[in-house]
Amino acid sequence: MAPPSTALQVVILAAGQGKRMHSDLPKVLHPLAGRPLLSHVLASARQLDPARLCVVVGHGGDRIRERFAGEALEWVEQGPQLGTGHAVMQALPHLSAGGTILVLYGDVPLIETGTLRALADTASKGALALLTQVLDAPAGYGRIVRDAAGAVARIVEEKDADAHERAIREVNTGILAAPREALGRWLARLGNENAQGEYYLTDVVAAAVDDGTRVEARHPSGARECAGVNSKSELAALERHCQMNQAKRLLEAGVTLADPARIDVRGELECGRDVSIDVNCIFEGRVVLGDGVRIGANCVLREATLGAGCEVKPFTLIEEARIGANARIGPFARIRPGTELAEEVHIGNFVEVKASTLGRGSKANHLAYIGDSSVGRDVNIGAGTITCNYDGARKHRTVIEDDVHIGSDVQLVAPVTVGRGATIAAGATITEDVPPGGLTLTRKEQVTKPGWERPRKK
Repeated sequence: MAPPSTALQVVILAAGQGKRMHSDLPKVLHPLAGRPLLSHVLASARQLDPARLCVVVGHGGDRIRERFAGEALEWVEQGPQLGTGHAVMQALPHLSAGGTILVLYGDVPLIETGTLRALADTASKGALALLTQVLDAPAGYGRIVRDAAGAVARIVEEKDADAHERAIREVNTGILAAPREALGRWLARLGNENAQGEYYLTDVVAAAVDDGTRVEARHPSGARECAGVNSKSELAALERHCQMNQAKRLLEAGVTLADPARIDVRGELECGRDVSIDVNCIFEGRVVLGDGVRIGANCVLREATLGAGCEVKPFTLIEEARIGANARIGPFARIRPGTELAEEVHIGNFVEVKASTLGRGSKANHLAYIGDSSVGRDVNIGAGTITCNYDGARKHRTVIEDDVHIGSDVQLVAPVTVGRGATIAAGATITEDVPPGGLTLTRKEQVTKPGWERPRKK
């Protein structure tokens, strides 16, 4: 056990099965805007610089731990799952004495750091701080019951509420903060005499009132901030909300979006000035677009950096690559991981490039495959050309020096080097190094057989 601390400690409840998701994937691992739900909650919590982050897992706990392996997290197993109060009870022995405990939920991903900070500050002054919300349609939520003076008296779960209590519109979000020692006392007094037979965390409110502790309600800054995910439809609704927020941010930064409702940012998208993005484009991981970049419709960019003035034409996939200024890519091109294209490179329709570098001004405009290759400046690669880089067991490298012209339908069988300024005739199969300059071809003499008849179907 660590020495006593007066700092903030965070407990995130992530043990639920998520039955309504109808999925084998643990609920908190379902992606929202490209990251697991739990990842969003952790990001908000870390902004508070807590002394400890404790995650309570149950169903699918091994998969959750594996997904966040290497991160500075305290893992706690809750088994069996006997309610939210029981979950926090499991976490307490793993927390330092003193300070404030903030309880969050792994399936409430949009919670803002500012809201959490206000809640934690309130609890640090000795109060039990609850995050509550007023809803027009409060069905499904626990209700905040106040006394005649307007102070919070208790929380009643909907299953246990009478008709008068169900008419209350102020609801419990489940998120709370409390002094560590007081929370421990209140949890020790919880019972499970309710419709679910569970230990409700919400019952600490009545315990706090009995102790004479102030119970103070705080409210989120936005309506969606406390929205939880219990079904695929709720997840889809939050996804659209997130994406519209991303689109708004891009528009305010000067990016031109053909349709703000048809862009998906599943990570971090950084744009320079005068960037334009057509419809149905997806950006995953960290993507950087320089000034004047134009992205055509139906493109996917993942972990990529594009220099100023680049144009990406429709239906192009770019993954883990760096593209130089004023390059032109697509349509229907695939740029695979490990590729670096220099300035003014042209990659055309149905061209695939993998783990290769292309120098300034080089072009492969039609139906080519360039893999495990080093291509120099001002190289022209003809239609149908491929680098044969794989022998069935190992990958081999192709080197094409500056100012090479490769005709159509050429096979370059690696390992092979094509010297500077060489020209390779159409249809050649190159299995040996090509010297600089000159014309290299591998054709046999053309032969015609007069009177030959093509076989016909019977």
